[in-house]
Amino acid sequence: MGSNPIGTPIPEIEIDASLVHRLLTEQHPDLAELPLHRVDAGWDNVMFRLGDRLCVRLPRRRVAAKLIEHEQTWLPQLPELPIPVPTPYRLGYPGQGYPWRWSVLPWLKGVTADQQEPDHHQAQRLAAFLRSLHVPAPPDAPSNPFRNVPLPDRAAFVEERMQRLAQKTNLMTPEIKRSWNQALNAPMDGEITWIHGDLHPRNVLVEQGVLAGIIDWGDMTAGDRATDLAAIWMLFSKQAVRQQAIVAYGNASEATLQRARGWAVFFGTVLLDTGLVDNPRHAVIGERILQRVAKGYI
Repeated sequence: MGSNPIGTPIPEIEIDASLVHRLLTEQHPDLAELPLHRVDAGWDNVMFRLGDRLCVRLPRRRVAAKLIEHEQTWLPQLPELPIPVPTPYRLGYPGQGYPWRWSVLPWLKGVTADQQEPDHHQAQRLAAFLRSLHVPAPPDAPSNPFRNVPLPDRAAFVEERMQRLAQKTNLMTPEIKRSWNQALNAPMDGEITWIHGDLHPRNVLVEQGVLAGIIDWGDMTAGDRATDLAAIWMLFSKQAVRQQAIVAYGNASEATLQRARGWAVFFGTVLLDTGLVDNPRHAVIGERILQRVAKGYI
């Protein structure tokens, strides 16, 4: 990666309601007359609300096309989880000039966790979710070159961004650098398990303080559970609540927690660096994460 900051990726195909309606008419005609409107777009996918109970999710970049296939194949095979996840309701295929697979999903209520922090008693609920998810994955589980790799493999990617942020902000504190270096040196212990892989606040739904859904499973893979444990710093602002989550999760070694803090630095750095280019919402999320890591061990 060069030294120029990179913001939100440019979509490789334009997706509007007319295209989605044509796809539905062709492949799922019983759903085609439901009200349809665009609600959001992320780095990889575009989301449309479909009626009251459904939504349509379509990749906007080629790199995301394989990720949605992972969701379609593997989400139905995960163990039962205590927080709702959007297991595909219908599968969509290339058509109408659109080149990739897509999904009709259940609509999960709530707002993203950057807009409403979960209540403190949700620390135990998050821990129960992670315990349920973090079980051994089958040998043919999807590989992910960005998430099922040891944190040191991402060091150059992150440290370039850290250097850039050190010139733009005051957030690259000695505590952040210490946490990052501890994480890079922490041994990989424990088994490889299923992980969500991208549990930042925009992929967590909250309704009236309760964790209401975990969305965007495109990065799901077999990897280091510390990648997901980073969510403890990403979701909870109070140190005591983060401690409750760690205790409730249980069986997390000192090395695992060091790696989790490192993954929190990873997410905070990437969200802040890209967010400062063209996404203020991501910049705020990244700043919050880094401030929490810098305040103390938990």
